[in-house]
Amino acid sequence: MLKLERCNTYRGAAHVLQEVSLSVREAETVCLVGRNGAGKTTTIDSIMGLLPVRSGTVTFQGQNITRLATHERAKLGIGYAPEDCGIFADLTVAENLKIGHWLAGASRRGGTPASDQDVDERIFNLFPELRALTQRKGLYLSGGEKKMVAIARAMALSPSVLLLDEALEGLAPVVVNRFAEAVKKIKEMGISLLIAESNLMTAAKVADTFYVIDRGEIIFHGDQRETFENEEVLRTIRG
Repeated sequence: MLKLERCNTYRGAAHVLQEVSLSVREAETVCLVGRNGAGKTTTIDSIMGLLPVRSGTVTFQGQNITRLATHERAKLGIGYAPEDCGIFADLTVAENLKIGHWLAGASRRGGTPASDQDVDERIFNLFPELRALTQRKGLYLSGGEKKMVAIARAMALSPSVLLLDEALEGLAPVVVNRFAEAVKKIKEMGISLLIAESNLMTAAKVADTFYVIDRGEIIFHGDQRETFENEEVLRTIRG
């Protein structure tokens, strides 16, 4: 579904990603785990084209998208919810969702596209809390509500793969569990997920596969059992 091969990405003069390779299979939930500053957001930004990959390749559904513009990647079916949510403060929740609908409608993906109403029903099944908030402006949403809208807006694109950057960061435990259930439902829809997450225990609530990144390098790849049995990996994540 999605693959990075030996990607090197810079932020200014800083060489952040160093030969990073990872893959996300169809209907798989992958968590990219690491401490703050390890390179998680840079990996997501590289996939979305928000940062240029200096060398290496990004492939989506067999197509090399390494040099493709960010909006073109979204049109192909890559949904993205950034760490800061990126909600338009002066737009209502409904208007924020319409941005995803508009981009999906502007895409040229094959098949019969779902109607905006069908997509909204799917979103409200994930986050029924949003039904009562459709006319509320982004400025007046709580942190958890903003994260819901960010994911919902990405879902309005009808993506094949969904990138979530620190979607569970800073949430109360009861809210984390709520989001974890939503992630499981998204996977049941056949959508692949790549989630950047700092907390390994939180990631364990949703992940099929783990990649551990440290100082811009992938240092481990395995399933949940292998991850928790690797003491070196646990020490690295915990700092």
